Amino acid sequence: MNDIFFKDIEAVTTLIDNREVSPVELTELTLERIKENSPSLCAFITVMEKEAIAQANQLEDDLRKGKNRGFLHGIPIAVKDIIQTKGTRTTAGSKVFQEWVPDEDATVIKKLKNAGAIIIGKTNLHEFAMGATTENPHFGNAKNPWNSQKTPGGSSGGSAIAVATGMAFGAVGTDTAGSIRLPAAMCGTVGMKPTYDLVSREGSLPFSWSLDHIGPMTRTVKDASIMLEVMKGNNEKNHSVLIENSLQNLQGVKLGFHETYMFTQIDKEMKSVIMQAFKQFEALGAEIVPIDLPKLEDALEGLKTIAQSEALSFHEPLLRDYGDLYGEDLKYRFQFGKDISATDYIRAHRIRKKFIEYTMEQMIGIDALIGPTNVQPPLDIGTMVPEQAISNMFTLGKTPLANILGFPSLSIACGFTTEILPVGLQLIGKPFSDQRILEIGDCYERSEKWSMALKKNKNYIYTNQL
Repeated sequence: MNDIFFKDIEAVTTLIDNREVSPVELTELTLERIKENSPSLCAFITVMEKEAIAQANQLEDDLRKGKNRGFLHGIPIAVKDIIQTKGTRTTAGSKVFQEWVPDEDATVIKKLKNAGAIIIGKTNLHEFAMGATTENPHFGNAKNPWNSQKTPGGSSGGSAIAVATGMAFGAVGTDTAGSIRLPAAMCGTVGMKPTYDLVSREGSLPFSWSLDHIGPMTRTVKDASIMLEVMKGNNEKNHSVLIENSLQNLQGVKLGFHETYMFTQIDKEMKSVIMQAFKQFEALGAEIVPIDLPKLEDALEGLKTIAQSEALSFHEPLLRDYGDLYGEDLKYRFQFGKDISATDYIRAHRIRKKFIEYTMEQMIGIDALIGPTNVQPPLDIGTMVPEQAISNMFTLGKTPLANILGFPSLSIACGFTTEILPVGLQLIGKPFSDQRILEIGDCYERSEKWSMALKKNKNYIYTNQL
């Protein structure tokens, strides 16, 4: 049964439907895998063993009665520990909330449970999701499964590790400037930041109300579409994001590339990997065309202003009573937020609005923007000082662009460096074109099969014992 850990969600669902594996058996196997791997990689803060087994028993009983809850019936899913789970502590990776036990599930957790997902545990994160490395002074530094001396990216690092190592079949992350996509890229998995507000943020502790997104982290693009179909909300623009008919090629697909931004500060070897991925997109029939993004630098500065001022707004009451409990990098970050005036904040939102308008004009006739997700390899654990940590998301990757826009963005694996460290490629679509970029990403992924490399990774404990 060891091979089951790297099967996709659709395949495992078929096994459950055919009674080849039960929800209880699958949950017990997954819990055992977590026990083998998580302590060394620091992927989980709380493993929900008792709750997961109880869920699995209920779901197994449902199947005996002929009731199937849907896409995720019996599938173990991990959740970033900043999203509320009823009856299980939600720490946000901080001592401030280390004993907080919510009395209600977040909306996205309710949706996952209604679809049959088994919540297997709460994953490690950068404190309050405010960093790009998942170095956590309170619950331990998360480690990259491809090299345990490296960070896994952040802030949803624990979720990325869990998926990359078969400790969950999918995970939930949050993304304010790249916190789903950067760790997905650095761990060799898939990360999807949906269109702003497509997935409800109710029940997730905020970093920045204007920029936060919740999305799926998986091993394949199709799995991301399955999870997102379950997670998305109900509003007038609600639409299917499920990949039902896979694209056989990318004929007629036009992708915009803004080289000045996307290739600034990129590692030479990683650039070579990205260029090879571009060639594969073109071989599949896609056309990659140059595109301009007017006022981009102003917009990215605006993102920093919005994020830091909104973060301080949430944390200021807590800082008065619990300031000593915060990590050093967050204390430094809050000092930055205190220097932002109301005028600065309002101006940043006006700049954002104009930049969205400019970008929509530039994307007329274009399906999506294309570029790297991460442009630098993962940092060595323990090398980042608080004064530099605040800029990590902007130096390590090209993810913040999609957050200031609020547009959907998908990160997919596209190769490895010579040191066997993953490289991610990013697609950014227009608002509510989530399904379209998933279809495009799925077509590329199937042509390269980089997701298959995950089960060949020999750098973590359990696989070494096979």
